[in-house]
Amino acid sequence: MAVKIEKDTIIGDVLDIAPQSAPLFFAIGMHCLGCPSSRGETVEEACMVHGVDSESFIAQLNQFLEAYEANELEKQNG
Repeated sequence: MAVKIEKDTIIGDVLDIAPQSAPLFFAIGMHCLGCPSSRGETVEEACMVHGVDSESFIAQLNQFLEAYEANELEKQNG
């Protein structure tokens, strides 16, 4: 089962666990993912700064990670 991202999940932790999620952050204007300060923010804090609804972004992020994991499992079991 994919890791569940919550409001208080640190962006750096998300990227360490699932670097494939970076394009989702880029798509909503979070282009500073490599900055030490942004890596230490929670997903909710970053959404606030960028004017994004955190609930919908977190749902999108979790759906993406679940689909990615399912696809990887399918490849392995192929």
